[in-house]
Amino acid sequence: MPLRTARAWVANRKGSTAVEFAIVAPILLALIFSIFEAGWYFFVTTSVQQAGANAARLIRTGQAQSGDMSADAFFDEVCRVVSAFGDCEDKLTIDISKFSNFAALADDLSEPVCRDRDDPTIAGAQYSTGDFGQQRDIIRVRICFLYEPINPGLGLNLAQTAHGERKIVSVSIFRNEPFSGS
Repeated sequence: MPLRTARAWVANRKGSTAVEFAIVAPILLALIFSIFEAGWYFFVTTSVQQAGANAARLIRTGQAQSGDMSADAFFDEVCRVVSAFGDCEDKLTIDISKFSNFAALADDLSEPVCRDRDDPTIAGAQYSTGDFGQQRDIIRVRICFLYEPINPGLGLNLAQTAHGERKIVSVSIFRNEPFSGS
């Protein structure tokens, strides 16, 4: 009788689909969540790059200088693009530097400054309105945005802050156009 029971148990196919699904499901779900994470990363990166392009355009064309745009108004203009991903006061850092020539720019090997919860002294605006420059000045605009991944355990293998946020940095280097009004 035990041999007959063992053969019946081996021949029984009830539940085999559930067992197969239990083996395949974690791999399938990990793949799906990784695809979502990659899509989220590219969406946030594209938005930060667009915010950087908008900021550069405001400076390059003289709108920030001739419109007497304050540092706070400039920060708010950049924040408008990325605010859907989190509070700009905690996650957005803008660094603007003016250089006399391209050799001076090439000599500056400083890392982009990003806000950090552990260092509250880092301000979101690492510039003053004088850093917008005048006609023909060489300007570097660096924007750092911290975003929280959807699923930090899966997906892209990127450097994270101590709090699990990932840094997205946009850099624009340009020479101001000859604009009128300042």
